[in-house]
Amino acid sequence: MLVAVSFIKSKYSEKETIDIINQTSSDFLHVDIMDGIFVENKNYDFDDIELFVKDNHLPLDVHLMCNNPFSYIEDYIKLKPYNITFHIEAVESPEKLINYLHDNGIKCGLAINPDTDIKEIIPYLDKIDTVLVMSVYPGKGGQKFIPSVVNKINELSKLKGNFVIEVDGGVNNETIALLDNADIVVSGSYVCCSDDYEERIKKLK
Repeated sequence: MLVAVSFIKSKYSEKETIDIINQTSSDFLHVDIMDGIFVENKNYDFDDIELFVKDNHLPLDVHLMCNNPFSYIEDYIKLKPYNITFHIEAVESPEKLINYLHDNGIKCGLAINPDTDIKEIIPYLDKIDTVLVMSVYPGKGGQKFIPSVVNKINELSKLKGNFVIEVDGGVNNETIALLDNADIVVSGSYVCCSDDYEERIKKLK
């Protein structure tokens, strides 16, 4: 199992948290961007993120919980991330953004909320690199895993093509047992509110 660690909920500052994550076996640094419109909370501007990741060496996994994601993508491609994911619920025509990311040499992910049916993303599965299944409602850290999304993950695994399945929300040493059909899990507070990041990451792997 690959692990992406999100730094938004931690006992330390963002910069300190990212520095610690960089000393672990984490496969990605997960960057959550919330706009206060698509989701209730707003967190960081691009200038903040640019400063936070200045010394980061892990591949960036950017997750845009934002309306009008195109206006954010133009900034975030400057960071040369491994992947940028936007929400199917936030756009009318995903194909334009998918093509724009691929034209810039960046992998593209589509995220779906817990209440969104996977049929919404089926037309795009042969065009994208990642499906990010939200196992909590986006916009807040520290929520409990929603068990019903496991069926969605298992359905997606049967449609498996060139995309990977990523799961975000409430992932810990107990819920990881439900995620055999995922390729990547995102963990935030479970790792970053602990005293031993590496121990927690190894439990997920």
